[in-house]
Amino acid sequence: MKDDVKNSEAYKTIGEIAKELNLINKKTGSLQTHTLRYWEKEFKQIKPKIMAGKRRYYSRKNFEIIKIIKFLLKEKGFTINGVKKILANTDTDMLDANVDLSVYKSDLNVIKNFKNKVKKISNLIKELKSFK
Repeated sequence: MKDDVKNSEAYKTIGEIAKELNLINKKTGSLQTHTLRYWEKEFKQIKPKIMAGKRRYYSRKNFEIIKIIKFLLKEKGFTINGVKKILANTDTDMLDANVDLSVYKSDLNVIKNFKNKVKKISNLIKELKSFK
């Protein structure tokens, strides 16, 4: 029991995180650790401890944030910027994979609808100008 607690609280290497998140190249079978390093650059919320030999060690909190980022990007189809906005407006201590994202999706739909309306109006204006 004590070992289970220790293991769940222990730091994980980049390879362990990639393996647990199934970030594996389907053709080669190699771990996609480059994805984690990229996300680390893109998302300020990911702050691994970098020890001797430049080895990264991720805390439990980092791992939870990375799981959410993967969920939003890969399963919910958000863009990097979309995920950045969600993380910027959310207390990452309160986040989990079950967070209600419908609010963000509806915001994105409103924006998409607005862009479509602007495009239609723009096309109508072009048509009207062609009648001159």
